[in-house]
Amino acid sequence: MGFWMAVSLVIGNMIGSGVFLLPASLAAFGGLALAAWLVTVGGAACLAFVFAHLARANPAAGGLYAYTRGAFGDLPGFLVAWGYWISAWSATAALAVAGVGYLDPFIPGIVRTPASAAALAIGAVWLFTAVNSAGVRAAGGVQVATTVLKILPLAVIGIGGVLYFDSGAFALPVGTPREAAASLSAAATLTLWAFLGLESGTIPADSIDDPGRTIPRATVIGTLIAGVIYIVSTVGVMSLVPAETLATTTAPFADAARALWGDTAARLVALGAAISCFGALNGWVLVVGQLPLAVSRDGLFPSIFSRVSATGTPVAGMIIAGILTSSLIAMNSTRGLVEVFTFIILLSTLATLVPYLFCSLATFLTAPDRLTRGMKIVAGVAFTYALWAVYGAGQETVFWGFLLLMAGLPVFVMIRRKA
Repeated sequence: MGFWMAVSLVIGNMIGSGVFLLPASLAAFGGLALAAWLVTVGGAACLAFVFAHLARANPAAGGLYAYTRGAFGDLPGFLVAWGYWISAWSATAALAVAGVGYLDPFIPGIVRTPASAAALAIGAVWLFTAVNSAGVRAAGGVQVATTVLKILPLAVIGIGGVLYFDSGAFALPVGTPREAAASLSAAATLTLWAFLGLESGTIPADSIDDPGRTIPRATVIGTLIAGVIYIVSTVGVMSLVPAETLATTTAPFADAARALWGDTAARLVALGAAISCFGALNGWVLVVGQLPLAVSRDGLFPSIFSRVSATGTPVAGMIIAGILTSSLIAMNSTRGLVEVFTFIILLSTLATLVPYLFCSLATFLTAPDRLTRGMKIVAGVAFTYALWAVYGAGQETVFWGFLLLMAGLPVFVMIRRKA
């Protein structure tokens, strides 16, 4: 994979289904929504520079797992890999279901029937598993194409909305400074989820051309491009759709497109949202195979994950993840288990924040001779931001997320005993 394929992997894994719903979630915050985006872009940029520093010093496959293991040892490295792996295949299930949901304007009969919708989502998972099995270059080509297609509706709606900029939509909520600070924290926590995946380019390092140079550049540039897209598109939607409508809609970008150009445009945006989900699904299928490959080669995951095909692709690992993902989707199609599925997805988000904490501190232990004063400040800000984000996830999520990580300890013990 070259530079632009790596950039597309970073952008594509960040821009999934969430950004198409975030303007509705942020409507109640008014002008604080923009402030929240700026805070989050700043925090995400610090994290991107952390990963750039680590990738330059140690361009090893596995990314955040490799950096954690190198700085802190086998057990922290395993826990980071364990939690992130669960997060990755849970995310693929969520993206497949969301992508099918956005196809409702085109095939409502299939999408609105739980069994057929689940079957279509499972089919999408195995389609992109087959694409990735053909090799990382094929997966990278699909990622470039879907990233371009998903950016188009966001950019068009954003620019169109900016031309009709409405300052009244960004009035600050009335309240005390303490209430404003609490609202800013809540809004910034929402916007953070749009940046999860910024580390994606570090994981398939063995499959990236000149990783010591390509990964740092792709991580930073991809994160900044996504940040600009998020801010412009949010401003556009909030300017085009009245706040009272925006707060209750399930398709804010489609509503904005309808306000600009009518129903046909709204349908095209819905298609763009579906492509966005499936593009992110393709990227996460790549990650969910490459991460356990690196961990297994280090002797910390079962050996089956280190098996590769003639093209060097970890097909066995992707098949295992595909089975787990398909099982989650099947659970989602059963009405009684929908809440279980949603809860697992919520927990998985915490597993992406724990590696951010470890990697921020690993900066101080990796190639300390290259560590400038500015990089120390950036790493400190990144750690503080990640810790604040964990706090924003809520007590219940942190509690169950901790148990999820500890559930991996028996696996670690069994692998070490066998070794």
